[in-house]
Amino acid sequence: MTSFPNSPKLIKGGIVLVDPVVASVQRIITLQYNPETLTRSFQIQSAGGDGGARSEALRLTGPSIETIKIDVEIDATDQLEFPGDNPDTTEFGIHPQLAALETLIHPSSANILANSILANIGTVEILPMVSSLSLFIWSKNRILPVRITEFNITEEAFDPALNPIRAKVSMGMRVLTVDDFGLFHAGKSLFMNYLQGKEQLMRKDKGGVLNSFGIGGIL
Repeated sequence: MTSFPNSPKLIKGGIVLVDPVVASVQRIITLQYNPETLTRSFQIQSAGGDGGARSEALRLTGPSIETIKIDVEIDATDQLEFPGDNPDTTEFGIHPQLAALETLIHPSSANILANSILANIGTVEILPMVSSLSLFIWSKNRILPVRITEFNITEEAFDPALNPIRAKVSMGMRVLTVDDFGLFHAGKSLFMNYLQGKEQLMRKDKGGVLNSFGIGGIL
């Protein structure tokens, strides 16, 4: 069956891993299904916090801290209908897709082994392992540097070999701002692009008039 020729192209959301030093793309994780909802929360960075001096009421110390929560569904049903075309799914179920997401929250085994060697030879100071920069992409207007803060998997169905074949992954992400990066880090530029994009979209909003509130002026 061919799709209707005028149907809009479905854009997928996902996560792209970028080398934090040279900004090259390391891995692309495309979500099988776009989540039906996306929850965004903001923590405003007011000068002095909620209990700050009244003289600081209009001052902001930096961008708001934005957090995002999504529920991702992964289902192997369609692939299992054609086992000859999808041998990995037949053998492993959705283990590969889950592993691609789970490795977002673990350091690589190579880094762990390297740090173990340093510890065994008596290295005094071992720096925390540096992970890839994760970008959450949700349309061309939202390309966000993020840190995964919450990660839960509910496996809902299994094949005879107990490989998961259907699961829901709940993810929480904190958007990283200019305050989280060094001066020349690629993540800083990406956040600034995101913020400037918001300002450009704001200018497309027609706004309102005071008459809508039943008033003719403010001061």
